[in-house]
Amino acid sequence: MRIMQFDMYQTIFIAVVMLYIGTVLTRKIPFLSKCCIPAPVTGGLLFAIMACLFYAGGIAEFSFDDTLREVCMVCFFTSVGFQANLKVLKKGGASLLVMVLLVVMLIIGQNVLAIGLARLMGVSDMIGLCTGSIPMTGGHGTAGAFGPVLEDFGTVGATSLCSAAATFGLIAGSLMGGPLGRSLIERKNLLPTAEPPKGDLPVAGSDRAEDALAHYPHAVFTLIIAAGIGTLVSLLFNKLGLIMPVYIGGLIIGAIARNIAEYTSWYPLYTKEIDNFGGICLSLFLGIAMITLKIWQLAELALPLVVLLAGQTLFMFLFARFVVFNIMRRNYDAAVIAAGTCGFGMGATPNAMANMQAICNRYAPSVKAYLLIPVVGSIFVDLINSLAITFIINIL
Repeated sequence: MRIMQFDMYQTIFIAVVMLYIGTVLTRKIPFLSKCCIPAPVTGGLLFAIMACLFYAGGIAEFSFDDTLREVCMVCFFTSVGFQANLKVLKKGGASLLVMVLLVVMLIIGQNVLAIGLARLMGVSDMIGLCTGSIPMTGGHGTAGAFGPVLEDFGTVGATSLCSAAATFGLIAGSLMGGPLGRSLIERKNLLPTAEPPKGDLPVAGSDRAEDALAHYPHAVFTLIIAAGIGTLVSLLFNKLGLIMPVYIGGLIIGAIARNIAEYTSWYPLYTKEIDNFGGICLSLFLGIAMITLKIWQLAELALPLVVLLAGQTLFMFLFARFVVFNIMRRNYDAAVIAAGTCGFGMGATPNAMANMQAICNRYAPSVKAYLLIPVVGSIFVDLINSLAITFIINIL
């Protein structure tokens, strides 16, 4: 079979083309728009299906240089940090604690379900864990880290199983979150409960469109500087033995810069422009992530694993719909948070943000969701999940 390799420029070119195709399809097909399916997911998944057909037919296998995926991810999360207004975070302190507890419940539930279903079908507990929180809440990163560990315990092919399950979760979480959030908002008439966002930081000069356009270079340069410093912070964490995602440093530096500007007048900060640029980076990241999916890995899953993954999908939906939504106060913010939980509960935090972005673009912004989900999804999830998985493996 021929291997077709694409460098990082060609990779991002394909991602942007599929992003445009996804945007057109979302506009033309009412179902996609109505269900708040992110355009990068629509276009990227279409390409991934085509790549799968090429692979299955023995025509070609596509290989991508996804270097820019990480760049876009770091820039996006740095932009999220710039939205972290300390004044607003103080009000959401209790909600942050509740959200962390919900994550603990989710991780425990995923692993209990995985082991329980595995025993019902007569397969090993370790096989069950290959579809638990390792690939679901953990995503491809945790799957790659713990797959070899499970193999050391005698589970042959655990890394491949975890990676395939993570691929399934990435798709399912991206397709589930938008429709769930939209259903809650419209059926329960939650839009009137949406809180209007606070105004942008005050800046000198006119508010004319041409002046706003002139703010973009400064905003982008500020974000790039924060992202660069953030990589040093992440490196410091790693040197101290704290294994955290590479983008966490940028998120922290962005939050610090935002609040220094909030409480002082040392420099102008154009948070709206930074947020817009971050949105572009998110679309590019998700587009690259989707076109590089290897869907054919799912075809290699045996029937018991299909049942396990179906069980995880149903559990994620019920947990987000009835637990997260109700505990987070059954309002507009709760609906957006429920959609975001589907994203990182079965995929990754950027997928959670894409789910919420699709909903907020259709209805209204949700400051609370945009603050809680990135912090919980990027800082607490991996830490709690790693501890839980390690504990369960040692028990088994």
